[in-house]
Amino acid sequence: MLEDAEVARLKALMEWEGRRTAPPKGFPKLPDMPAARYTSEEYFALEQQHIFRKSWLFAGHIDEIPEPGCYMRWHNAGDPIVIVHGMDGVVRAFYNTCRHRGAPVVTQDRGKSSRLMCGYHNWTYKTDGSLVGVPERQDFPADFDLSCRGLIPVRCEMLGNVIFVNFDDEAMPLTEWLGPLMNEWDEFAFDRVRLAARHSFELKCNWKVAMEANMEVYHVPFIHPDTVAPLVDSKRNLNTIYPNGHARMLAPAPRQTDREHVRAIDSPPGWQQIETVGELGRTCTQSYTLFPNWVSPLSNYFVPPLVFWPTSLGTTRLELVTMALDWGDAPAPDLWTVPDDSQPNGRQMSPIILEDTQFGEAIQHSMQSAAFKSVPLSYQEARIYSFHQTLDRMIGIENVPDGLRVEPVIDERWVWPNDPRVEEMATGV
Repeated sequence: MLEDAEVARLKALMEWEGRRTAPPKGFPKLPDMPAARYTSEEYFALEQQHIFRKSWLFAGHIDEIPEPGCYMRWHNAGDPIVIVHGMDGVVRAFYNTCRHRGAPVVTQDRGKSSRLMCGYHNWTYKTDGSLVGVPERQDFPADFDLSCRGLIPVRCEMLGNVIFVNFDDEAMPLTEWLGPLMNEWDEFAFDRVRLAARHSFELKCNWKVAMEANMEVYHVPFIHPDTVAPLVDSKRNLNTIYPNGHARMLAPAPRQTDREHVRAIDSPPGWQQIETVGELGRTCTQSYTLFPNWVSPLSNYFVPPLVFWPTSLGTTRLELVTMALDWGDAPAPDLWTVPDDSQPNGRQMSPIILEDTQFGEAIQHSMQSAAFKSVPLSYQEARIYSFHQTLDRMIGIENVPDGLRVEPVIDERWVWPNDPRVEEMATGV
């Protein structure tokens, strides 16, 4: 939770941002980014190999596997995984691949069992992954060791009730990956929020095209004049870059708007507030990018991540998730979708999400043209540039072809806890 002095500093910086007439002194000029980062099959393959195999990824919520023995299939990052609420109470993840001849251990999206049994030859595993049953055991060698043939685990850790996975056995722990976000997110009750809604939609654009629409407020007055603009003063927007590729945007409402009484993005009256949320979460739009593919505003009503999963170079699966405190007998809150019987799942993206995604397919098509050569970004779009720097750093700059690299010009001076804007604000020079 943010200390009072930090809240005061952030409020002062937002006002300073609204008064400045140029980027902060010393902020680097952002070189154009190579356009092919959005259209290159080679770069897409590098992202799959190095980003989505080495980052902590949102997998689900404990409400999806609420009791010991419950399991769910998960395959948003390629390899099939089963996430299991163990009989011992521990949540684990495993490759959904039998150690015999590779058949899936579970074939239903969700289920409950004290054992996981492959339907091909009935090899049977405990919920901790250990192999405990092999039919016709006498036909295997006498020294056939069941203890070394359990399900292969995938790193799995939890932030409160939220489940994350990581394919990299050498990855830092989730709490270290989150860094300062652990403290800042403490007030949002990750250990108490329930899963209210989770829906997926297919987009016809590169995952970065879709995600980056949620990583700057430059577009807000033009794309969201009646939805987001009444809540967000884009002139007083304050961006913060964190270690490991994460970032935050913080913006008050326009001066003529009392955000406490305008809830276009938040909830209608009667839904339960998270009482521990501080002043900024109640009065400002506070949105976090959790590298690599989660963007979420956090408020005193919701933890509602938008999660962007690349399904091909030019397609994305967008997951729209709403988490909130227990809503009792009221309808489950759903921040990002609305009923629509014409859709296969009976839901449609909300007006705000439709506004953000409306140009994705056209943008991707336009990017394929010979006219799309490079991407110039402004200071207000620095979170996007920093995000791309992190992509290259995790891939390994030596692995990125020369024509696809971004120059790492945003250095540690501009990464939390450092912030040269504080001194410029204080001195006025």
